[in-house]
Amino acid sequence: MAYHPRAPNSDENDSNRRLYNPYQDLQVPTQMLYKLPTSPEFLFPEESRAQRRSWGENLTYYTGIGYLAGSSAGAAKGLLYGVKSIESTDTLKLKINRVLNGSGHAGRQLGNRCGVIGLLYAGLESGMVLVRDTDDVINSVVAGLGTGALYKAASGPRSAAVAGAIGGVLVGLAVTGKQALKRYVPI
Repeated sequence: MAYHPRAPNSDENDSNRRLYNPYQDLQVPTQMLYKLPTSPEFLFPEESRAQRRSWGENLTYYTGIGYLAGSSAGAAKGLLYGVKSIESTDTLKLKINRVLNGSGHAGRQLGNRCGVIGLLYAGLESGMVLVRDTDDVINSVVAGLGTGALYKAASGPRSAAVAGAIGGVLVGLAVTGKQALKRYVPI
C-alpha cells in the first residue's frame, strides 16, 4: 500500500503539515563529507619510501600472471588441436569432449610452465634487489637471464645458455618498451 501524505478523506486542516526531511538542516558540502586521500597511506615511513611490491606480492603477481597467460594461450592452442582432431563420424557430445579435453590438456601444460617461469623470475628479481639494495634495469635483466638458464638447466649447458640469453633479451626488451611507453605515451 502506498503512503500518501494526506489521506483522500482527510480534513483540510491537515494541509499545514509537511513531511519530515532528515537532510533539510544538514548544510555540509558533499566535498567535505567524502574528503579521501589521493595517495596511499602507510603505517610506517619506511613503507612510503619503497615504491615497489614486496617479494611476496612480486612472487604472487608474476606466478599468477604467468599461469593465467599460459593457460589462456594453451587453451587456445588446445582448442585448435581439438577442432582439428574431430572426425566426421563423431557425435556432438564426442566433438565437444575432444575440444574440451584438448583445451584443458594444453592449457594446463602451458599454464604450469609459464607459472614456473614467473615463479623463478620473481624469486631471482627479489633476490637481486635484496643483494644489490637497489631496484633498476640490471636486476630485471639478470633475473631474466637466470630464469632462462635455470628453466633449461636440465637440458644441458648449451640449452641453458641459449635459454638464459633469450630470457635476458626478452626482459631487456620488455623493460625498454615499458620505459618508452612511460616516456612517449601520454596518460
